Amino acid sequence: MDAAEFRKRGKEMVDYIADYLEKIDRRQVFPDVEPGYLRPLIPDCAPQDPENFEDVFKDIEKIIMPGAASPACTELETVMLDWLGKMINLPEEFLAGKDGQGGGVIQGSASEATLVSLLAARTKTIRQVQSEKPDLTEADIMGRLVAYASDQAHSSVERAALIAGVKMKNVSSDDTFSVCGSALKKVLDEDKASGLIPFFFCATLGTTPCCSFDKLLELGPICNKENIWMHIDAAYAGSAFICPEFRHLLNGVEFADSFNFNPHKWLLVNFDCSAMWVKKRSDLTSAFKLEPLYLQHHHQESGLVTDYRHWQIPLGRRFRSLKLWFVLRMYGVTGLQEHIRKHVRLSHQFEHLVLQDERFEICAEVVLGLVCFRVKGSNELNKALLKSINEAKKIHLVPCHLREKFVLRFAICSRTVESTHVTFAWQHISQLATDLLKTWEQNHHQQ
Repeated sequence: MDAAEFRKRGKEMVDYIADYLEKIDRRQVFPDVEPGYLRPLIPDCAPQDPENFEDVFKDIEKIIMPGAASPACTELETVMLDWLGKMINLPEEFLAGKDGQGGGVIQGSASEATLVSLLAARTKTIRQVQSEKPDLTEADIMGRLVAYASDQAHSSVERAALIAGVKMKNVSSDDTFSVCGSALKKVLDEDKASGLIPFFFCATLGTTPCCSFDKLLELGPICNKENIWMHIDAAYAGSAFICPEFRHLLNGVEFADSFNFNPHKWLLVNFDCSAMWVKKRSDLTSAFKLEPLYLQHHHQESGLVTDYRHWQIPLGRRFRSLKLWFVLRMYGVTGLQEHIRKHVRLSHQFEHLVLQDERFEICAEVVLGLVCFRVKGSNELNKALLKSINEAKKIHLVPCHLREKFVLRFAICSRTVESTHVTFAWQHISQLATDLLKTWEQNHHQQ
């Protein structure tokens, strides 16, 4: 949608809302659709090719409005998460389908998804341990619980443990910044020997510092054997799994209990829209379910209705699946795949430019849309380069530490980015590096 069409559609939308509000008293206050009404009205997977806005919008009145409040909001979300799950070839047991035990839910952020899965794992483990050792109190067990994540994992994982009141330990990553099975096994054996209870491991696919991938095929069987909940955080990288050539990065997901990625990061959906799937939705609902009278409804014991309030931290929720529905239909799977592939091509273009300049080095394998690079030299030199780049305000880079090295991160993320922008960015960085190295050498020569 270009700017002209966006203006046109925006005005139409205002008219639609105004008409709706003007005639709202003619609509009935409670829908008369039956649970499950929506699934048969739409296809069971996302379209391959883009559809036009008119066709998508017509379906609002036809499909959404008859189930206006919660039925449509809930049921569209269930189907959209199945669409998205099929797009990344998620194992069937994570999908809701017509009568599956798993399913997807839209959380606000990956941080929330991690916290929800950790809390569900905590409840599950406490109940399990108590059934085996009834003399132990909940407080006894809580004090011995340990969660684990890579030393490269996002700080939100540590934060989840802080909120949940459990210990969190980092597992050392290898020379490719990935966690492998032997590293996890070592720390688990040590902790079990000292009487602790390992209960949760967060594997990261596409770490924030350098987009490295934990080795799921090694970690998954260990977690399953040790009865540890494995959650997979693929917040950024997960969108790329819609492309067959990147799907192998998700191999091993079959061992996980929960999996999450953010369509709002790299799949052209506006924030907030964080997609989370679980193998057993009862693991979530049994951790969060409370049923005061004012939240009860006549379908709740039928087994036909999904109550997403039991899948998340807040009770209230917005109609976030609507924007997912629009994006998946207006781009089609092929349009979204092309968007991902274009960004990956551009990151390799930047990597190629860096490698042609012998003053610079690449610091981690370029897999998706992130390039980690630096000037060969001290951390102070690279900090000075970053300062000059960000103070010039032409482009903006965020750094990271990879072991002892201070590293610059070049991330391709805008919907409108083109090859010319990448070339411009590199010429700008290169010129600033030239200027900096000249003054740097003079200063050091004088000293």
